[in-house]
Amino acid sequence: MTLQQIESDTREILIPADIAPILECDPHDIRVAAHQKPELLGFPVILIGNRVKIPRLAFLEFMKGRLAT
Repeated sequence: MTLQQIESDTREILIPADIAPILECDPHDIRVAAHQKPELLGFPVILIGNRVKIPRLAFLEFMKGRLAT
């Protein structure tokens, strides 16, 4: 997905595969970071078992530089 697509999306929660192209990394790297050191990602994540969920609005705020970490 692109940042513009995420902005127009209506879902509240994203997954690593949604944001990986924007961050120019592999979705697996996001999953690993979320489990090992989530504070280093810069945006909040929700861990449910092995699954990683990302609040869409918080991710957008992070990408616009408006999220205080």
